[in-house]
Amino acid sequence: MSILIPEGIGTGSFDAYQDSVRHSFISEFLRQDEFLSEADFDKIDYILSQNGTSFIKIALNFGFISRKNYERSLTSAGYPFQNIRNEAHDTAVVSKIDLKFADERLALPLRIENDKVITAMADPSDQLYLDFIRVTFNLEPEIIVASDLDITWLSHKLLGEKYVKSAVFELLNDDPGNSALTTFTTPQLVVIFSFLALLAAGLVLDFRITSIIVNIILSTFFLFTITFKLFLSLVGSRFELYQAVTKSEVKSIDDDELPIYTIHLPVYKEDKLIKKLIWNLQSIDYPRHKLDIKLLIEEDDDKTLNAVRNLDFPAIFEVIVVPFHMPKTKPKACNYGLHFSKGKFLTIYDAEDIPDTDQLKKVVAMFNKLPESYICVQCALNYFNRNENFLTRMFTLEYSYWFDYVLPGLDTLDIPIPLGGTSNHFKLDELVELGAWDPFNVTEDADLGVRAYAKGHKIAVINSTTYEEANNDFFNWIRQRSRWIKGYMQTYLVHMRNPAALIRKIGIKGFLGFNFFVGATPIMFLINPILLLIFIAYVVFDLTFIRTLFPDWVLFISIFNLMVGNILMIYVNMMAVFKRRFYELILFAIANPVYWLMHSVAAYKGLYQLIVKPFYWEKTNHGLSKANNPNRASV
Repeated sequence: MSILIPEGIGTGSFDAYQDSVRHSFISEFLRQDEFLSEADFDKIDYILSQNGTSFIKIALNFGFISRKNYERSLTSAGYPFQNIRNEAHDTAVVSKIDLKFADERLALPLRIENDKVITAMADPSDQLYLDFIRVTFNLEPEIIVASDLDITWLSHKLLGEKYVKSAVFELLNDDPGNSALTTFTTPQLVVIFSFLALLAAGLVLDFRITSIIVNIILSTFFLFTITFKLFLSLVGSRFELYQAVTKSEVKSIDDDELPIYTIHLPVYKEDKLIKKLIWNLQSIDYPRHKLDIKLLIEEDDDKTLNAVRNLDFPAIFEVIVVPFHMPKTKPKACNYGLHFSKGKFLTIYDAEDIPDTDQLKKVVAMFNKLPESYICVQCALNYFNRNENFLTRMFTLEYSYWFDYVLPGLDTLDIPIPLGGTSNHFKLDELVELGAWDPFNVTEDADLGVRAYAKGHKIAVINSTTYEEANNDFFNWIRQRSRWIKGYMQTYLVHMRNPAALIRKIGIKGFLGFNFFVGATPIMFLINPILLLIFIAYVVFDLTFIRTLFPDWVLFISIFNLMVGNILMIYVNMMAVFKRRFYELILFAIANPVYWLMHSVAAYKGLYQLIVKPFYWEKTNHGLSKANNPNRASV
């Protein structure tokens, strides 16, 4: 990987700069203050020779020195940091530098004043950048020393427009049929309103017969969908989806042959989790100089930016500031981060995630074994706070069932796999070719899984787990789950715009699986309380109106479907405890009907938001759990 060198500055200048890095006056200050040792300089020199960029960027972003100590050293040497956020700037001057070069050097020209270029720099000894100023403007620079975070913030704010527009509109421009910008197409609205008109006409002409027909359709659909999920679980229980990478395979990996690995950490107002996030990242078993970790922070998120600024120990990530642009979603931030990503592989972790320490090496080993058609390796997800309260226990049952039974079933039946929202490991180049994430879809990875399948790509699941924080607050859970269900609705609407074309892409089996899995899931949650109300009205209140409206045989079908459907879901949730040996959770499977009703609340909220604000990303609060240590049970 080579450094981005502006035109007019030869490679000889860069080589000379590399030789002088450890002998610059800034380096001497850091030596004198004992913030960097000679061994640290040797490591920094090695990283410079491997991937270029600047001395200060490597020192700060690869964990050699904390930002507080760096500021302390420069201030004591007579270079106090200044706040440049509101510093006057000339757009014509700023536009002379490419954002990626400004980002690598942590420096930005601001304006010309008194025949000098006023320029902000995190490292005032950066001769390569100073030469760039002299060559570009034919003037001498006047340096304002500033925090790397402030320079990053201002650089992306002033120069990031073309990159953020690409992050938002590239998929829409290249593949508009797969963009969720349009929630309902005209043909879809015609179908929906025609159905509603037909239903209304039927109720007016013969309320009783129409109600019976609707009830039978809903009940049959409900039972068929539940049976399909049971079938998926039984198929999944017979086959092992997890592609095993053994410990001996991991130990045999030569670190020198490992590729650069990009990790995206999209965060928003996660200031309370920054320290925990850093400790989790430091435990990853992967050569530090081959980690390309991007902390993606929104432009208006001063809380998180200041949390990074105030760290009193080194961090091992690079801050990327995402300029403001609607929609304000996680996939938009990740798309923006792709422009600055350098790895062969890429994964996403949430702020609270605790991945297995050898996960990256396992994924590299797995990709080396898989055919070229595989674009993604999905790691299993589970929770480190599973026994905290009722919600965390139900969440754990749900995820265990999903990753241990449903995903193997989908893979065995060759049905599109909706990816989870974290710990997906992609081939970066193929991800970009696929169009990356849809910034208008609030379950962007589920959509991406379907798009990947439609273009012939495969997805594997590996024997590695990432531990997350299970939501332990009811209202926080509703916010999270309503977004997920709304995203499933978006994904279904997008890919069902042309059913015939979808069948050609994924086949009739994939089409049916997609309909009865992605499409049916929100519908089940929406009709479940309706069937439950009929059951209560019939059995508990013994209402004559209900008995008159529905003959006994129709009510029997509805009640049978409701009872059998819930019993089957209780059964598959009980299955979920065995593989991971979470036996203490088995009785909580009985509470699945209550958990389903909670999903129904979230589904109706998601449906409402789909209509009035489809792209709204409802923030889920993290860091609420008091549990810290994951139970790293083997998968």
